[in-house]
Amino acid sequence: MEKLRIATAQFENRSGDKPYNLNMIDEIAGKAASEGAQAVAFHECSITGYTFARHLDREQLTDIAEFIPDGPSIKRLQEIAAKHGVAILAGLFEKDAEGNLFKAYVCVDKTGLLAKFRKLHPFINPYLTPGSEYCVFDLYGWKCGILICYDNNVVENVRATRLLGAEVLFMPHVTMCTPSTRPGAGFVDPALWHNRENDPTSLRLEFDGMKGRAWLMKWLPARAYDNGMYCVFSNPIGMDDDQLKNGCSMIVDPFGDVLAECRKLDDDFVVAALTREKLTQAGGYRYIRARRPDLYGSIIAQPHRPEQKVVWMDKK
Repeated sequence: MEKLRIATAQFENRSGDKPYNLNMIDEIAGKAASEGAQAVAFHECSITGYTFARHLDREQLTDIAEFIPDGPSIKRLQEIAAKHGVAILAGLFEKDAEGNLFKAYVCVDKTGLLAKFRKLHPFINPYLTPGSEYCVFDLYGWKCGILICYDNNVVENVRATRLLGAEVLFMPHVTMCTPSTRPGAGFVDPALWHNRENDPTSLRLEFDGMKGRAWLMKWLPARAYDNGMYCVFSNPIGMDDDQLKNGCSMIVDPFGDVLAECRKLDDDFVVAALTREKLTQAGGYRYIRARRPDLYGSIIAQPHRPEQKVVWMDKK
């Protein structure tokens, strides 16, 4: 059975500096390709930077956003993909002809745009419009889906994408190391990052504890396990605007096991081979076939007004 070799990456992006971030994508993609990767996945807004966008007004956000597929960043991604013979998945802010603004994530190869997804639950800037549809596309004969960051916290989104045929779910994030009502959550002191060469232990304790990886592992393997699918999680490391992020980019298989994970306190990538037999061997395959939508279809579809609150975005 054919395998799909996927790389997931982490790097410290620069806010609003597209040339720098695209050069980083180019550099990492080349290294991943040399290790046999067929596709390389980067984090949410890896092209533009993310957290700084909470400070932008509509005009400023429009200026940094691009048309897809005709904007310069997509053309640059296509060049990178052709240069290294891989597909590239990366994120940016998008604008359309009507002036709407979106959080987008794309898959590009040497031929151009293969897929585009708009975040369903954006919150970083009030001028962003939520996406209105799921995305499932073909990549080297595999069915793949995309959900961006918060989208993955709503379990119906993951299940819906799986039911639409996705065998692999790309999950670009900018997450962890922020306050919430969850015990143990909170920011990580940027000073620990800047002193990481002298004292990696203190930083690792913060990154791996309840502020970071320990929280992630409460839910990420469950998304893969419950749905019998591969999950490709990508997250930045280092400073994103004034917030420190902890990376932990990883690939989780349909059993909920971590196949590969970035563990450097630095820019990094890992490559894993995805095999088809796990898709039907895993319990999620059986559980999906055993579903009883006759019992709960009307419950799930009953009217509901979406409410989305992000604690660290609350104005004090």
